[in-house]
Amino acid sequence: MTETVAIIGAGLIGRSWSVLFARAGFAVQVWDADPGVLARFDDDMATLCDTLVAERLLPDRDGTLARIRTCPTLKEAVSGVSFVQENGPEKVEVKQALFAELDAATPPDAIIASSTSAIVASRFTEGLAHRGRCLVGHPVNPPHLVPVVELCPAPWTTTATMDRAEAIYSAIGQVPVRMARERDGFVLNRLQGALLAEALRLLDEGVVSVEGLDATIKDGLGLRWALMGPIETIDLNAPGGIVDYATRYGGFYARLAEEPAGPQVFSVEIAEKIAATWPQDRSPGAIRARQDNRDKRLAALRRHLSPDHI
Repeated sequence: MTETVAIIGAGLIGRSWSVLFARAGFAVQVWDADPGVLARFDDDMATLCDTLVAERLLPDRDGTLARIRTCPTLKEAVSGVSFVQENGPEKVEVKQALFAELDAATPPDAIIASSTSAIVASRFTEGLAHRGRCLVGHPVNPPHLVPVVELCPAPWTTTATMDRAEAIYSAIGQVPVRMARERDGFVLNRLQGALLAEALRLLDEGVVSVEGLDATIKDGLGLRWALMGPIETIDLNAPGGIVDYATRYGGFYARLAEEPAGPQVFSVEIAEKIAATWPQDRSPGAIRARQDNRDKRLAALRRHLSPDHI
């Protein structure tokens, strides 16, 4: 029997999740609070699937699309499902209301995961009757090209829920990263935030240009990070491994850590200052074209790094 999942919220992230689940053989039931989003959904999905076919990341376009259907109500979308992926607005009060509705309408043994990138699950699941089956399943945009998904439990999320969620995400080709407890920003955004804070400080101080800073990652650290994470990187960057690395360079990094970038680096004023030194066409159409180019290059990298993924 085909397992059925619900995708709640049919925007960019919802479309990505839909194609991932359907490509893996799941039946997918989709709902969005905006009727206009649902009306466009079939065309948007066809376009996404055509793109993935062209990038050799989707072997069965028609079969994938046939496994996805839209539903006029949330209740119909969650009927008979074993897993729900919620992709609603990033507002805690919206999550609270949506999860209350999902908890009441969804089969009690179904897992409910949120794609939220910034709100820990304890803030919107505490009062639910079946709160133990709720968690955060935070993807990286775009999920159909970047496979990592962070699994962050609330204090009451059961081990069985985490185990099942991890198995389901693995089954659709994602790479689940399991957290032991809640932390704001999860893992990815805490790491990204630390790097971004130092990048913004260096730019604000005029130490380097935007082009130079981005090249340092794109043509430097990022090349290694496409193959391994920072801990394996330092383990290979000293003859004796990670302990040898700490012995050689720990004092230097400790001195840097004594003066971290402050919260002011994330101000709009500094963003405006940086934007003024880095002229770009930031009209919606130009941004969309740059995103499309990014996704095409990500698809090529995904194929290169995981040739047997599909």
